[in-house]
Amino acid sequence: MPQPVIRHDAYAALRIPAFRRLLLGGQIVSIGASAQSLAIGWEMYARTNEPLALGLVGLVQAIPMLLLTLPAGYLADISDRRRLMVVSMVLTSATSLGLAAFSYFHGSIWMMYVLLFLDSCAMRLGWPARSALLPLVVPADAFENAIKWRTSLGQISGMVGPAIGGFIIAWSVPAAYVISAATTILFVFLLLSLHVPAGTRAAPGRMLRRVAEGVGFVWRRKMLLGAISLDMFGVLLGGAVYLLPIFARDILAPGGGLSPERALGYLRAAPAAGALVMALVLAHAPPLRKAGRTMLLAVAGFGAATIVFGLSRNLWLSIAMLALTGALDNISVVVRHTLVQLATPNEMRGRVSAVNAMFISSSNELGGFESGAVAHFFGPVVSVVSGGIGTVAVVVAWAGLFPSLRKVGRLTEQEHAN
Repeated sequence: MPQPVIRHDAYAALRIPAFRRLLLGGQIVSIGASAQSLAIGWEMYARTNEPLALGLVGLVQAIPMLLLTLPAGYLADISDRRRLMVVSMVLTSATSLGLAAFSYFHGSIWMMYVLLFLDSCAMRLGWPARSALLPLVVPADAFENAIKWRTSLGQISGMVGPAIGGFIIAWSVPAAYVISAATTILFVFLLLSLHVPAGTRAAPGRMLRRVAEGVGFVWRRKMLLGAISLDMFGVLLGGAVYLLPIFARDILAPGGGLSPERALGYLRAAPAAGALVMALVLAHAPPLRKAGRTMLLAVAGFGAATIVFGLSRNLWLSIAMLALTGALDNISVVVRHTLVQLATPNEMRGRVSAVNAMFISSSNELGGFESGAVAHFFGPVVSVVSGGIGTVAVVVAWAGLFPSLRKVGRLTEQEHAN
């Protein structure tokens, strides 16, 4: 007998009410965070004229990620994940309002760095819980679809946030911080209205031992280790986001009546625009059949597009290359997030999500510091181009070091895989 045809439901995850609310809140926060990130980069460079000041923004945000992410993952596994997220959102609202006050009154630059540090601490508290909450509201057979829609709509907010932020900072930089605070408070109300199943929790115990279990889990599963570390080095070496204020003001010279602030908004929105197009394609496409190989090729393409961006002197070519990096990065994000959540038991998802977040998010911020430091000594073009070359080299190395990653097929078949 012929086998029945199983149709792909592109909207399976969106049919789940709890997922829709969680998705909406996350996108609202992302818009506010994007506007704040744009504002802080612009303000620091405008007030100091130093590329290193942009690198320091990344450094002060990376330190809490390195120190607090793994303990936060432990807390996410032994306690109420929604409550941790609420506390985190309230604290980040307070630090955003503090940044607004110091910006409005032209306060100390160093105190603004301190507030950024505290903001990163607060965000770290809730990040693993936020990642580990999703599998509790979305069943495994719809999880890849949920990740695709989350990244799709995340790219919309990532595109809208900088675009709006460009207009906001041209009018008032402090307003961007206030808007960021308002979006996190709104997310708190959405979280409090959400019904979340309790799920299985890890038993409280020695924190260091529990944290080590999460690290050991990733280390033993080379497929996960390869996926996380590949994305980490791609972000660390290939990111150009922290240097965009320099390109917008000093290198690309937009002209045509386009202010540097608005050009910066377009540049920051470009990766999200590209990622949105790719995410919509992935959401409507069947599950990836050769996910591991696809991820490797996507990260290599990300590095190549970064090289072209660094060499470009045309604003629109630069925007196109940034859009391409966003599209390719989105493929990597879908593969990595789906593997991390489906290959991990629920009672360990907080800690494993913390390992993932520590590697990826801290590399984001450390990548910003690396970019700023290299730009300080050798110039922004050398910083971006050398990072893109490094990303391609890492892909070549990882293809040989992690054959299990290269052989990953369908993501839906990876639940609790070794």
